[in-house]
Amino acid sequence: MGNEIQLISDGDGLAAIGNPRDVEHFLASEGLLSLSKDLGLPRIGPLLRLGAGVAQAGSEIAANSGRWLKLTEESAHLVKKFGLMESKTPGVSHAMVGKPGLVKSWLQIVEGPGSLLTNPAILAGAAGIMAQLAMQHEMSELRSYLATIDKKVDDVLRAQKDTELAKVFGAGLDIESAIAVLEREGRVDDDTWSTVQGRTHTITDALGWALGRLDALAEKVERTTKIGDLAKTAKEAESEVQELLAVVARCFELQDALDVLRLERVLDKSPDKLDGRRLVLKDDRQKRRELISQQIEHLMARMDTAAGTANSNVLLHLPAHRAVVGSINHVGIAVDEFHRPLGIESGRHSLKTTRWWDAARDPAQLKNAAGEAGRKAAFGAAALASVAVAGVLASRALAPEERGEEE
Repeated sequence: MGNEIQLISDGDGLAAIGNPRDVEHFLASEGLLSLSKDLGLPRIGPLLRLGAGVAQAGSEIAANSGRWLKLTEESAHLVKKFGLMESKTPGVSHAMVGKPGLVKSWLQIVEGPGSLLTNPAILAGAAGIMAQLAMQHEMSELRSYLATIDKKVDDVLRAQKDTELAKVFGAGLDIESAIAVLEREGRVDDDTWSTVQGRTHTITDALGWALGRLDALAEKVERTTKIGDLAKTAKEAESEVQELLAVVARCFELQDALDVLRLERVLDKSPDKLDGRRLVLKDDRQKRRELISQQIEHLMARMDTAAGTANSNVLLHLPAHRAVVGSINHVGIAVDEFHRPLGIESGRHSLKTTRWWDAARDPAQLKNAAGEAGRKAAFGAAALASVAVAGVLASRALAPEERGEEE
């Protein structure tokens, strides 16, 4: 490889491979060294027997190292800067960059026959390890998220009457133990794998339960039309949504851990199948993200509709209006916090409450208040209706300077 640095991207992360000092120098020059971690290039060893030039590839791996970092705004610029090209490995692009010269910049050069990554098996192996690192990064982010919220996900799981759901707690213990074995021994032996390989259904069942609860909550919000009841429903949603998102986050974390173990087993036992398994797991992971995103969008759409209902009935229901908007904003914050470790962008903005005096100048608000007052009078609440209508009429008659801001 000489002094070249080879860059690989799989859409989730970026790896720089080359002489250890050159790699560190390159990343430091881009301000990214502190964000990177060791790629673990020697783990590609089992794939050497699959490609040509085994001896040469082995010596190349021994002489070089790699560092990996998550693709973020800070690191993604390298992909554009050096124009990574698609490789024959699906979903993986790469480029070679030269050692810094007198111009003090890294120059893109044409890939040559001496490149370590011209061996398809080695490139697939690097992509497989990068996939593991991306999953481990997400696991770490999800653990940090769960540590910062008040809800203890294991307590939530244990409190459920559904015994199948409670099994997630035990599955987590087994999976975490298997990950510990991998970290200590560098592989997953048959006994360790046998304790976790059947845990997938436990996790997917729990994830399905949480998604079902989010859907039921959305339907409940949609069915609630009375403003007072809507305030109560929205308040209940604050706590329940955070609990459900905690369960989903835990399921995502455990599924990532299982996928790390799966890739490790394939790398160890059937390295020729590594690239295919990597692509399948990546596709499954994307489908899980899309599924939960769609369910959350459905819930937030129903809650925004509820906010619209509360916003149109401010004159007679100011406290309830404020309560509904406040609860929905809290749910929105919980969703944003859940999305962050998954790298999902949120374009949502906090809802604003409507001031009473502003509502009093809105013909639609006056019409809604008068209509509700009339209905209440028809049921014998004439006194209350009269007071409400009188208040509305008085508010229209007051000069602006006589109106103080409502509390």
